[in-house]
Amino acid sequence: MEKNFWVKLFYIFIIGSIVGWVVEGLYTLIVFKELVNHSAVVIGPFDMAYGICFVVMTLLFYKFPKINIFKAFLIGFIGGTILEYIMSLGMELVLGFTAWDYTGYFLNINGRVCLIYSVFWGLLGVVWVKLIYPLIMKLLNKFNYKKAKIVAIILIVFLVFDVLLTIQARERAKDKMKGIEPRNGFEEFLDNTFNNEYLKNMYNNMEWQK
Repeated sequence: MEKNFWVKLFYIFIIGSIVGWVVEGLYTLIVFKELVNHSAVVIGPFDMAYGICFVVMTLLFYKFPKINIFKAFLIGFIGGTILEYIMSLGMELVLGFTAWDYTGYFLNINGRVCLIYSVFWGLLGVVWVKLIYPLIMKLLNKFNYKKAKIVAIILIVFLVFDVLLTIQARERAKDKMKGIEPRNGFEEFLDNTFNNEYLKNMYNNMEWQK
C-alpha cells in the first residue's frame, strides 16, 4: 500500500462529498428550479453519500488503473448498487428516515436501488477509472502531507461534531412534530436554526420512520 494512502483516502472522501453537494445542487436547480441543500450534515457542503462512493470506487479500482471499460462498468454497476442499498438501509436504521425512494422505478429493489441508477453507477465506474481518479491523484500528490495530516485531524473532529449535531437536530425535529416543547436553550437553538424545514431542504425526500 502506497505511502499516505489513508490520508489520501480521507481527502478523496472530502472531495467526493463536496463534489456531490455541488452536482446534486446544480441538478435540482436546473431540473426542478429549486435550490436544495443536499448536505448530509447540518453544517457544511458535505453530501457524504458521494464521499463514500468516491472512497469505495478508490478501493475497488486503485489497483487496476488499466482495467478495460467493460470490467470497470461491471464493477461499478455491482459495487455501486450494493453500496446504495446499504446506505439506504443504514440511513433508515441509524438516522430514522429515508432520503430517496425508487418505488415505481423499473426493476427496483425495495425502493432502495433500481436499474437506471445501477447503470449510472456502472458509467461512474468507467468515468472514475479513466478521468476522475487520475485527476484527484494528480492533485493529492502535490500535498504537503505533514500539513495535510494536521488539517485531516481537524476536519475529522469537526465532522464528528457535525454528525452528532445533525443527529440531535433530527431528534429534536421529531419531538417538535409530536408537539413537544423545547426543554432547554439548546433545543430552542435547534428549533430556530436546524429545524424540520431546514432538514427537509437537506433531505428533500425525507420520510420519518417510526
